[in-house]
Amino acid sequence: MNRSSDFRQKEVINVSDGRRLGFVSDVEIDLEQGRVEAIILPGVGKLLGFFGKDSEFVIPWDKIVKIGEDIILVDLDERYLRRYFD
Repeated sequence: MNRSSDFRQKEVINVSDGRRLGFVSDVEIDLEQGRVEAIILPGVGKLLGFFGKDSEFVIPWDKIVKIGEDIILVDLDERYLRRYFD
């Protein structure tokens, strides 16, 4: 079992194109169900989560393929990525 703080240490990589998406800045938790709903990355252009765009990159839990010691692998299609990175 992982703690939510453990996610902040992990880099997120998209398996479909090898793109490095960044590091987890937060997690979205459904307290009633007691489960993680999504991981959140800072928006493009943010510096240390403080300066830049206000948008966040939310990756739903069902898009996560594998959680390793250092990385989280996700499977996102190009259309989903374009909303955040273009």
